[in-house]
Amino acid sequence: MVSRGEVRVCNNPVTNRPYDRVMEKASESPLFDAANERRYQWRLMKDAAARRAVGVGGVGVIIAILLIFFYLVYVVYPLFVPASAGPVADYPVPGGSSTLHVEAEESGELAVRYTADGRAVFFRLADGAVVKDQPLIPTGGATVSALTAPDAAANDVALGLSDGRVLPVRHGFALSYPNDQRTITPALAFPYGEAALTLDDRHQPLQGLAVRDGEEALLMAATTADGRLLLVTFAKQTDFLSDETTLERSAVELRGVPFAPRFLLITPDQRWLYVASETGELTSFDLSDTAAPRHTETVRLVKGKAQLTSLRFLIGGYSLLAGSSDGRIAQWFPVRDDQNINRLTFIRGFQQGSAPVQALAVEQRRKGFVAADAQGRVGFYNTTANASVLTVDVVKGGVSALTISPRADALLAEGKDGRVHVWQVHNEHPEVSWSALWEKVHYEGYSQPEYVWQSSAANNDFEPKFSLTPLAFGTLKAAFYAMLFAAPLAILGAIYTAYFMAPRMRTVVKPTIEIMEALPTVILGFLAGLWLAPFFENHLPGVFALLVVAPFGVLAFAFVWSQLPLRIRSLVPEGWEAALLVPVLLFIGWFALSLSLPMEQLFFNGDMRAWLDNTFGIGFDQRNALVVGIAMGFAVIPNIFSIAEDAIFSVPKHLTFGSLALGATPWQTLSRVVILTASPGIFSALMIGLGRAVGETMIVLMATGNTPVMDLSIFQGMRTLSANVAVEMPESEVASTHYRILFLAALVLFMFTFAFNTVAEIVRQRLRKKYSSL
Repeated sequence: MVSRGEVRVCNNPVTNRPYDRVMEKASESPLFDAANERRYQWRLMKDAAARRAVGVGGVGVIIAILLIFFYLVYVVYPLFVPASAGPVADYPVPGGSSTLHVEAEESGELAVRYTADGRAVFFRLADGAVVKDQPLIPTGGATVSALTAPDAAANDVALGLSDGRVLPVRHGFALSYPNDQRTITPALAFPYGEAALTLDDRHQPLQGLAVRDGEEALLMAATTADGRLLLVTFAKQTDFLSDETTLERSAVELRGVPFAPRFLLITPDQRWLYVASETGELTSFDLSDTAAPRHTETVRLVKGKAQLTSLRFLIGGYSLLAGSSDGRIAQWFPVRDDQNINRLTFIRGFQQGSAPVQALAVEQRRKGFVAADAQGRVGFYNTTANASVLTVDVVKGGVSALTISPRADALLAEGKDGRVHVWQVHNEHPEVSWSALWEKVHYEGYSQPEYVWQSSAANNDFEPKFSLTPLAFGTLKAAFYAMLFAAPLAILGAIYTAYFMAPRMRTVVKPTIEIMEALPTVILGFLAGLWLAPFFENHLPGVFALLVVAPFGVLAFAFVWSQLPLRIRSLVPEGWEAALLVPVLLFIGWFALSLSLPMEQLFFNGDMRAWLDNTFGIGFDQRNALVVGIAMGFAVIPNIFSIAEDAIFSVPKHLTFGSLALGATPWQTLSRVVILTASPGIFSALMIGLGRAVGETMIVLMATGNTPVMDLSIFQGMRTLSANVAVEMPESEVASTHYRILFLAALVLFMFTFAFNTVAEIVRQRLRKKYSSL
């Protein structure tokens, strides 16, 4: 018996001499010393090289991960850089006279003023030098009494004259390169001729004006000096031979407005006319039949005793922006109520200060606007982000005219001091805020706030919807159903393979499952989308029957097998019993699926999908979470199985033999010794499988409808963060908000996996420490 710490020298069975004496004599040889020294040095070199290679590899992995992280942060960081603005020019109003309307061109080099004396003055923003000064109406005739700019993006303006006529005007800026010199040439056009159109037969001065041009008609609304509210339609008639367009006029007077109209607006689709007063009341008319407009509702746009000082459409003409004398700007747009009737509804408000809002200017490509108050303070806002982006003091004494360039990088404000103030603006990503990314947002056209991802549309006035919440939800939903399918099969299979299966059978089963890991996920996604999803749709009752029949069928077979005589059971070697389940499972699967059609006819009126929808209100999408869970589960099973099986198989045998020797049953040994000892490895396997499921791309890309909806139903699809990046990154404009938010989605996914792996490592270390004494 050898005690602990005692060294015993064994004899060589051939020479019956101690090994150390043999080695001592052999070491006396010079050849032995040299060969042994060379082998020892070579071993040291290999150990050092391997140690350095492993160290370099580990450091390289850490550096690669850090580089990925810092690159993602580098691309995402500009989203959260605050906006800024600074003055670049200040000069007297070019061209004289008071300004009715001002607009800047695309590059922010030129601008145009429409003056009260009926001129269009084009000037350079940099120094105010007049480039072109063109009269719009004859001298000595009618004067300009009203002006409206219905569509800033189309450069359309309409002048209301003192004799009841209207002159539509369109300004433009032509870009050319004569002699390789970049030149911007201003121009004016008269879409319906230089002669003004008669709006009022009585030729009363027009005090308020709204114009909206369409494919079939030119629609105008105006208030006259004698207090009438007119709606005039100029129907367009086109001669197919000469391609000339003639206008056929029809007019109607709108009565019943309970206040003195001050503001008039017509929606771009010519469906609604909004009439508002200075006291803040607004009434709307349905213009579906322009011959008989119908009054629909009256609302109050301002609070308390405040006055309405400015009213404009946001880009797209769906939302109204109402500025008031208490320094508040409110957004309103139609929302369908429970009776499916559009009601003008207050959505959100912005408080700039206490001074009255004097001017509003809207951005032409984003859901943003600029407001100027009586103190000369200018605020930049974005409605989607529900954020006040920037506030600056531009001019003292108030603002009389305000505009922002189409690219939203130049601000032009004409102060009441008779000077023009030009500011350069850096406001690249105003749509991004915490609420826009992660909270519910009330988007235009929606009846209530929702989580929505919709990054693009066919029209330019589209409101981008960049909510990451449905994408994160879809990622977790896909991972949950994949783990719900994969984790039990992989862990239980690993336990059986490592603890109960015969060694020879294990040498076949384990490599076979591990080879599944090499199967490209694009193949799994292809099969899931084109074969598995339609198969489940056509055999839905059979699939659910299989989930119920399979466990009971296996238990029934196990019970029958246990009741068979020992001589029959002994025909199957110990550890090979699992092979008997293969034909049993195949039979159970065939039996359950063969019952699909009869069960559907008997219990679900021949259509289980319609029955679910009609009975429980559960919709069915062919490519749904059930398909994704099974397909992605097959991709995750090899990872979980391989790591868990290795952890269980690596439990020291002396622990198992000691437990059995002390009288424990194999099941008690498994549950109280083996599983506990292997728990760190099993937990690591689950976390690695979860990380794989969270980051999976191709399967969820091909096997789901890629609809970013938030629905826990197993019959609905989803869109994950990784699939969204894969789908939309090729279409996004580099350095755009869309582009950077996609990188933000990638960063969120990175943080997901990092958090999972960190938690997994902490738990694994605690489990290892807890059960290391076994």
